[in-house]
Amino acid sequence: MKYIILLGDGMSDQPETEHGGKTPLMAAQKPSMDLLAKMGRSGVLKTIPDSLHPGSEVANLAVLGYDVEAVYEGRGVIEAASIGVTLEEGDLALRCNLVTLKSEIILNHSAGHISTEEADQLIQHLNTHLGNETIRFYTGVSYRHLLVIKGGNKFVSCTPPHDVPGKIYQPLLPKASDASGNATSQLLNELMHRSKELLENHPVNSARKAVGKEVANSIWPWSPGYKPAMKSLKELFGIDTSAVISAVDLIQGIGVYAGMDVIKVKGATGLYDTNYEGKAEAAIEALKNHDFVYLHVEASDEAGHEGDYDLKLRCIEYLDHRILKYLLEACEKMEEPVTIAMLPDHPTPWKLRTHTRDSVPFTIFRPGSEPDSVDRYDEAAAKLGSYGQLTGKQFMEALLLK
Repeated sequence: MKYIILLGDGMSDQPETEHGGKTPLMAAQKPSMDLLAKMGRSGVLKTIPDSLHPGSEVANLAVLGYDVEAVYEGRGVIEAASIGVTLEEGDLALRCNLVTLKSEIILNHSAGHISTEEADQLIQHLNTHLGNETIRFYTGVSYRHLLVIKGGNKFVSCTPPHDVPGKIYQPLLPKASDASGNATSQLLNELMHRSKELLENHPVNSARKAVGKEVANSIWPWSPGYKPAMKSLKELFGIDTSAVISAVDLIQGIGVYAGMDVIKVKGATGLYDTNYEGKAEAAIEALKNHDFVYLHVEASDEAGHEGDYDLKLRCIEYLDHRILKYLLEACEKMEEPVTIAMLPDHPTPWKLRTHTRDSVPFTIFRPGSEPDSVDRYDEAAAKLGSYGQLTGKQFMEALLLK
């Protein structure tokens, strides 16, 4: 048996009075998702421990069966792995967004989804003026970058910028969560202040202003941590060969620590315009020489952060028509049977524009197994499934029959 997880990041939502009380997942035309649910068994999964924030790094680690409270060291360390930055003992790594600040508020967590090429110029500019033997910025993808502080202290409370769109940013600046973090929090605040001075009139931002685009006029560091001690999926579950496919460096970094092969797809953007067909084809190709494939699609999460119901619905339909339909048809033709699971990592309600810790709907289709009575895929239907409520590693155990 081979296994594939199709993860639609942030795909689930909360019912509200608009749109007939239907979430985007309920309203979307998604025949392949509904077919998968009809052929398989459904349930809901709690991916976020009560002690941790509902971040994608926490949720995806949980989906993959990790004891998140034991291994979690922040988002920065995971993204360091994804871009090939080796952390040494005492290195503090932080995710470092390029953001848009305007009139004392956080206008946009992604600087208008700035291109990697533009962002690299800004990151190198910051290194020239702020970098030294202790401080180093590394270019990631689009607005998502890395800040490493040698000898930094992780006891600093930082707010993820995508959780606070439209909020006044001053009260949200980094603060020490322990007296030992005072020096690091002061350093982070200084770097943020100086970044605003350095970036506001940089030629990249001047060019973006000229065409009406949002500017990357500040850094926003968050999720501090040290290099984690994680077992591979082979050590955890006996999965000999595994691969991860994602446009998001965070997910790729988790794959590195999990011992998975990272497969990159040309044209994969992490947005609604990603190369859906290319990712589906890459997943089927990977199944030929891997036992387990984790196919992650970011688009619906970004649509939720943008507060765009219609775009989120469309991203779900793209996932259905352009990825899952192909997977179902291709897996049926493979010599070895393939178990297919589908779920989000966490909800990203379009009205809230941020992640929540609600349980997420999942479906597992195992060839030859008896289905339950659920005949569609959405938040309400999954609660009626035979798996009931699962938590953390119970999902992977159910998938692998451990």
